Amino acid sequence: MAAFRDEVGDAGTVCVRGGGTRWLVGAVPSHAGDVRQISAPLGIESIEPAEMTVVVGSGTTVADLASALSEHGQEVALDGPVGATVGGALMVGRNPLRRGRLGEIADVLLQADCVGADGQAFTAGGPTVKNVTGFDLCRLLVGSLGTLALVGRVILRTRPLPEAGAWMVGEAPTGIVMEALYRPATVLWDGVRSTVRIEGSCADVADEIRCLEALGFTAADEPVLPAGWDRWSGTLPEGGVRALGSGVVHKPGPVGAPEVSVGVRALADRLRDAFDPLRRLNPGRDPYRMTA
Repeated sequence: MAAFRDEVGDAGTVCVRGGGTRWLVGAVPSHAGDVRQISAPLGIESIEPAEMTVVVGSGTTVADLASALSEHGQEVALDGPVGATVGGALMVGRNPLRRGRLGEIADVLLQADCVGADGQAFTAGGPTVKNVTGFDLCRLLVGSLGTLALVGRVILRTRPLPEAGAWMVGEAPTGIVMEALYRPATVLWDGVRSTVRIEGSCADVADEIRCLEALGFTAADEPVLPAGWDRWSGTLPEGGVRALGSGVVHKPGPVGAPEVSVGVRALADRLRDAFDPLRRLNPGRDPYRMTA
């Protein structure tokens, strides 16, 4: 972290570049040729299976972290294209596809060791779920696109890997599907077909498979998503794909920036002014322009 802090420094515009898999999210930093690009620390420092936490450099890839955690029968609620880094996934803030079981990405970050716009290192959060009172800076950092601070090392909450899982496909109405299952990991709907991911103990998954089969569902090879969709670069049916229970609609083609109320925008600007009044960190990026 000391070397990372020195690289950030206290002058000049700077950004962290990881795998570059979603580099265009939130717009490209302005004056890109003048913005220094640095790398975040790499490597997994420690895994505490009993505490269900992992300490990892934010430059580590999501795939490498998943592989290491799987050896301990655990996983973390991060998702991203091939090559995506832990820090990149957190800064983009996109929830995992299996959100129904893993939960939201904002809940996975327990502690973040950061460098602020003034070049000083600071720590947000703590190594346990109930750690501090006051402002929850960790949740504030998730989805910020690195505009509030540059994150070098994090402590993440892990979860046990499910004993079993299955993808099921059918055309039963999604309302019936949601009522028939207890907390499905994923329910996707493309206007015609429902694609469901169920996970849990072997006995529970077997029961839910039988329940879905009674509704006309059939098992599918993993992974299966609508219209060959891979969520990152695949095609989508004309009407898009809805992720039930998450409020997310994945649409084909260009999508306009989300509408943000005047009050929310004013609050966001005040926060950024407090953290980075000179706009040193990722200049030109705007979390409210995220459409990818």
